[in-house]
Parts: sequence; C-alpha cells; structure tokens
Amino acid sequence: MLRSLLAACMVLVALGHSPAFAQTPHRHDHGFSGAEQWARHFDDPARDAWQRPHQVIQALALAPNAAVADIGAGTGYFAVRLAHMTPQGRVYAVDTEPDMVRYLAERAKREGLANLIAVAGTPRDPRLPEKVDRVLFVDVYHHIGDREPYFRALRERLKPGGEVAIIDFTRASPIGPPVSARVTPEQVRDEMQRAGYALVRSPDFLPNQFFLVFRAQ
Repeated sequence: MLRSLLAACMVLVALGHSPAFAQTPHRHDHGFSGAEQWARHFDDPARDAWQRPHQVIQALALAPNAAVADIGAGTGYFAVRLAHMTPQGRVYAVDTEPDMVRYLAERAKREGLANLIAVAGTPRDPRLPEKVDRVLFVDVYHHIGDREPYFRALRERLKPGGEVAIIDFTRASPIGPPVSARVTPEQVRDEMQRAGYALVRSPDFLPNQFFLVFRAQ
C-alpha cells in the first residue's frame, strides 16, 4: 500500500540486510510487485524484536468478534496476526498495490483464515466494505496526502466507539524514512484533532515508533 516501498527498505535495514536491491525512488505511485520476494523480509521473525506485534495487538483491546482494518497491510505481517486474534470477527487487509492484494488473498486461503479479507484500496479511500471497530496504520501515516480529509472521511467507516491506531517512526529512531519525511506525535495529534478525533491513549513500549490511539469525537 502507501507504505510498501519505503517500508521494505526500513525492514531490511532493521534486520541487518542491505537495502541495495530495493533502492527505488520514494514515490507514492511507484509499483510494488513481487510480493512473494518481499514477504521473506516483511515477515522475517527478527522484525518481532522491535515491532512487538503481539503487544501492539493486545493494546488494541480487540473483542473476539471485532471488525478490524489494517491499512497498508503489505504481505500480512499484522493482518494475519489480527485474524488469529479475532476468530469470530473480520480483518480487512487493505493495500493499493494489486500484487499485495493478490498475495494477501492467497495467503488467507492458504492459511485457512476465512475471516481475513484482502481489499484493494486507493490512496484516498480504503474502500472498507463495512464499518469497523479498529483501524490500524503502521508506518503509513507519513505517506498519506491530504490527511485531514482522509481521516474525516474515515470517521464514516467507524462503528460507535471505534478507534484508529497510528504507529510511525520517531525522529530519534535509528531506522525509518529520512528524518525530513517523518512526522512527530504532536503533529499527528494536531492533525487528527482537526479531523475530528481525540487521543485516548498512547502506549509507550515500542523502541523506534510512537503509538497513538484516537477515537472520533
């Protein structure tokens, strides 16, 4: 999705791999195919040490029947885990890259996750087929253009009491996009407030990223 291209380089660096073969222009409209190749890096177990996916999902406080959207799902690093944690619910794994959407659909079938649904979104609309309880953005927020209109529109796809969780790299993180491309937690809070959200909690266990959870006002 929006994060796929740059996230590949960030994950490779964090895992100790050279990102040379992934050196392509940082552009939102760049194609991102070859999902099977990238899955080996996105889903490398070594990523767990700093991404802490299980702690992240626990912090989302999901009910077993929750409807969840992972925006910028890539190869399913979070989406698959979310599907296991919501066996009676639904997880919408959204990406704008067709090859990622294909891979996600095939992975859901291969792993027997009937509650994991791949969705082809657009940079302006995740195209969620129903209202959801939680929306997760991991390393995606700084890629979104026209963020306030995007998140104002997203409010219409939240159930009452629904929450939006935003995780992105801190300015001090040794991995991530160029510092000039990063956003601060303060900037995210201000933009989300203007879009009609209030900050409800901010877990602080991630070593390289901030974690902010918002609810529509």
